[in-house]
Amino acid sequence: MNSFGSSTPRAGAPVGAVRRRAVVDALRRGAVPESGLDLLATGLGRFEQAVDEELDTVAAGGSVFKAVRGEYGSGKTFFARWLGERAKRRTFAVAEVQVSETETPLHKLETVYRRLTERLTTASFPPSALRPVADAWFYALEEDALADGAAESELPQAVERLLTARLAEVSRQAPAFATALRGYKQSLDAGDEATAAAVMAWLGGQPHVAAAARRSAGVRGDLDHFGAFGFLQGLLTMLKDAGHAGLVLVLDEVETLQRVRSDARDKALNALRQLIDEVHSGRFPGLYLVITGTPAFYDGQQGVQRLAPLAQRLATDFTTDPRFDNPRAVQIRLPGFTEESLTGLGATIRNLYADGVSSPDSAERIKRLADDAYLADLARAVGGALGGKVGVAPRLYLKKLVGDVLDRIYQFDDFDPRTHYKLTLSSGDLTATERNLAAPPAAASADDLDLDL
Repeated sequence: MNSFGSSTPRAGAPVGAVRRRAVVDALRRGAVPESGLDLLATGLGRFEQAVDEELDTVAAGGSVFKAVRGEYGSGKTFFARWLGERAKRRTFAVAEVQVSETETPLHKLETVYRRLTERLTTASFPPSALRPVADAWFYALEEDALADGAAESELPQAVERLLTARLAEVSRQAPAFATALRGYKQSLDAGDEATAAAVMAWLGGQPHVAAAARRSAGVRGDLDHFGAFGFLQGLLTMLKDAGHAGLVLVLDEVETLQRVRSDARDKALNALRQLIDEVHSGRFPGLYLVITGTPAFYDGQQGVQRLAPLAQRLATDFTTDPRFDNPRAVQIRLPGFTEESLTGLGATIRNLYADGVSSPDSAERIKRLADDAYLADLARAVGGALGGKVGVAPRLYLKKLVGDVLDRIYQFDDFDPRTHYKLTLSSGDLTATERNLAAPPAAASADDLDLDL
């Protein structure tokens, strides 16, 4: 089994042109598709039951933390988006945040919260869905107030009472959250859209909001590291009342912590430990928190092992055969690709592509010229170009397959990839990790160097 996609059978299931095009276009760019991941149906089935049970737990008011480990190219981002799609079908909101030393340092949780609100999405609204969620929450409060017998003339006061009651727990830690929401609603009711938008930006953790807007809402300063916890609680409360089952928050590429200064790294690891503890303590009902990282991050001395309490919380036994990994464990691993699984993924994409072309003759030609034997040859070629590391090849393999092979077969009647195409890799094709793998090995000694004398 590889880690790319859902195992749900798709044979005979109709696929919309828009979904198919979105997936193929993303692969052509060398990117993980934002949606339609269920169409890449090859192998996350062993995680499905555990993920669904954990989503049920979160929807019932619990909280879950999950750590995903895998080498570069094993499909960590794919897994996270697959989980997010699955969650959105169950009315969850989803946010995927890339951890970054400069843009989103983990030891400054206010930046994580800000990126969360910027990337917040639901089944109905693209990023940022923060304001639609807030508007839906106020609408729900009004409906609840009317259901409790409030007259139209008493509605503002009834909504205020409900707001205070629903955010009572949040206000103990972050009273500014409720204060800002009141200011937002007052600005809306007064028809002051500019102030309402500015206050909503402040609620989303944005810095440098105009002082006049902050004064109007009765808040001051910018969100800080500790206030971010309270604001996350407030967001979860709004999501629940607005009809969402909860929030799936993905912190992707956490291994970047290994490259920051030691003092910042230690603060970030401690912040992660603190966040995990808060999830397990029940402070964030309705939160499914996922982090992704490489084995080196979880096992190396520059990562999790640097902080013993964090290492204890993430400790998972991976000494057994991967077939017997526990998908309910706090940490799960994604196996790397093999030549066989990469070829199988290529066949899935080829068939998806062929099903979307304009004529049966074109579809037949695509499947004949890019048959399974050719897909295997291409997988070997891409893996060989990356130093034999087939496990890190999926992104590049799919990019070359769609953009260099399938597109040409479809557009040029006389194109035959076996005759007219030879795999070439330029630096522009490769990520930094792929460039390192593609580089020739360093000379072991002076005698290994070829000199033109």
